[in-house]
Amino acid sequence: MPPGANIPTGPSAGPWIIDTTLRDGEQAPGVVFSHHEKRHIARLLAETGIDEIEVGYPAIGPSEREAIREIVSMGLPARLTSWSRANRSDIELAASCGTEAVHISFPISPLYLRLMKREYEWVRAQLHELIGHARSLFRFVSVGGQDATRAERTLLERFVEDAEAAGADRIRIADTVGVATPLSIVEMVSGLRSRTTLPLEFHAHNDLGMATANAFTALKAGCQAVSVSVTGLGERAGNAALEELAMALALDDGTACRLDTTMLAVLCEAVSAASGRPIQEQKPVVGKSAFEHESGIHCAALLQEPLSYQPFLPSTVGRKSFEMVIGKHSGSAAISEHFRKRGVQLTREEAFGMLELVRKAAGSRKRALCAEELDEIHRQYRQTRNQSA
Repeated sequence: MPPGANIPTGPSAGPWIIDTTLRDGEQAPGVVFSHHEKRHIARLLAETGIDEIEVGYPAIGPSEREAIREIVSMGLPARLTSWSRANRSDIELAASCGTEAVHISFPISPLYLRLMKREYEWVRAQLHELIGHARSLFRFVSVGGQDATRAERTLLERFVEDAEAAGADRIRIADTVGVATPLSIVEMVSGLRSRTTLPLEFHAHNDLGMATANAFTALKAGCQAVSVSVTGLGERAGNAALEELAMALALDDGTACRLDTTMLAVLCEAVSAASGRPIQEQKPVVGKSAFEHESGIHCAALLQEPLSYQPFLPSTVGRKSFEMVIGKHSGSAAISEHFRKRGVQLTREEAFGMLELVRKAAGSRKRALCAEELDEIHRQYRQTRNQSA
């Protein structure tokens, strides 16, 4: 039986998470994964608990197909899916790779139909022809409406109905250029749910910075599945970020996220290294600054209760404890704690006395201070006190 064939589905199993880092993520301009990197990322995704991995686009060429076959041979505990355009050749190339599932993408918006010089009746005919052919080659057949969020609603509803009638197992609603908003997602998904009994999947892009919010909202509105990528890697502004959605689900309802979130930092670092795209410091969930604090009020509270100014503990995503940065906005508690960790006990008077020196130095340098600079300020402070004593 192919890997992933016995993975539970349905409402009680929680949302179905599909990762497309190896397909849509690698389509980000200038990104190329080696075969070794693809296998490593696929293994980390499976260890994280991803339900389904969209492993690639076989029609790209022989090297892509070889990489997909290598991942299939790993026997990972996740459904593996190949991506295909709406033609027989792509579907047969996908079948040659041995994945359990295939996703077939159809143009659905007026713009995309016009670009392909097609009418919707062609889409309807192809749904019946290609899904039937794909079902003879794959255990699971997903179909998608490309640019669905710019499609006419009545046409999108017809597409959903026709896809079910043709025998699809799941329908993807793609926000191909990232123009959706949470409210528009609620309206759209609510309408489509009444048109089909099939699972709906939402595929979000981040052109307006709403991809993760849209993916989360789609699940709340009635979609059973969403596709994401690690760090949001993808074309233009990227896709919905796996790590962001995972933590949103975990905080919203712990039973809604079956993923091992402690793997997220390692997974994101692996994709960052393979893609050559550094993780931005302020990146939610896994960025360096996500667990850095400077404000005196915040640091004083964090030393008493780590959740006071953090939505979750760093260890939840596989990171070490939060870090206090000493700079212009620091308070005496953070200064005392910094030196305590270095084996130096400051009195309350000493911490307050150094505070103005720290703030002045940070202000003149326009940045936080490093340990050596703080040591020098401490030395100068004690020297001045001794001289005045």
